[in-house]
Amino acid sequence: MIKKARLIYNPVSGHEQMPKNVADILNIVEQAGYEASAFRTTPEAFSAQHEATRVAKAGFDLIIAAGGDGTINEVVNGVAGLSQRPKLAIIPAGTTNDFARALRIPRDNLVEAAKVILQGKTRKMDVGQAICDDNEKYFVNIAGSGSLTELTYGVPSELKSAMGYGAYLIKGAEMLPSISKSHMKLTYDNGVYDGDLSMFLLGMTNSIGGFEQIMPDAELSDGLFQLIVIKTADPLALLSLMVMALNGKHVNDPNIIYTKTRSLKVEMVDDNGNKVPFNLDGEIGGYLPVTFKNLQQHIEFYVGR
Repeated sequence: MIKKARLIYNPVSGHEQMPKNVADILNIVEQAGYEASAFRTTPEAFSAQHEATRVAKAGFDLIIAAGGDGTINEVVNGVAGLSQRPKLAIIPAGTTNDFARALRIPRDNLVEAAKVILQGKTRKMDVGQAICDDNEKYFVNIAGSGSLTELTYGVPSELKSAMGYGAYLIKGAEMLPSISKSHMKLTYDNGVYDGDLSMFLLGMTNSIGGFEQIMPDAELSDGLFQLIVIKTADPLALLSLMVMALNGKHVNDPNIIYTKTRSLKVEMVDDNGNKVPFNLDGEIGGYLPVTFKNLQQHIEFYVGR
């Protein structure tokens, strides 16, 4: 029986490098034993997600998501809610490519990334589920909320490329005077935190914004989130935490809660009627309250050696 694969690619990701590499990538997928075809995403909302759902229901065996973290998140959302899910492969064509970094997929050459499929190594990966207003959304790298969350995603890509971690320090110094605390109630496996915080992060991998020490104990298939709660909004304390995060020492600071959990319920305690958003893989996922669940080994991905 012939196995079928669909390449879903964002034509504008990675300085518009994808279109000129589509033929070579499809050739590699065919070498791996698949009948391969391609879908070019459109400006229509959720274009990649809708196509992923369609081909999964049509019985395709593999979907290759080519683009940035947003494209990958859309493809995951297209299949994660289905009872029959195809294998997924990742071709990173974005700026940060956190999830591809965690899967050990080459991030500087699109064709080399596709060759990971030829190696034939796969792994069943955890997927995060966010339940909000009776809607379910999914993520594979990180969820979070709080005023400091903007730092995680708000650094311009050109600044990250030029300065690395220094870009976060620059952005942080710029943001620190405006950081505020919110009173939230977080219920997780090992306890409850009911108090002020400037940010919480719920991680699936150890890579956030291209740095691998933010959540140093992350595993990809253990069914557990890494939960970080930053309780302080004091500018000097936050700057100190940012420096310590470079080598993972921030997790021992008294201003931090760092633990593992299978689920997390987040509620606002005094929101004064304001809607507080939460973030999924770099995009707004909805507004609090929200419940997160870890779906252990939910989707099988091709991974690098």
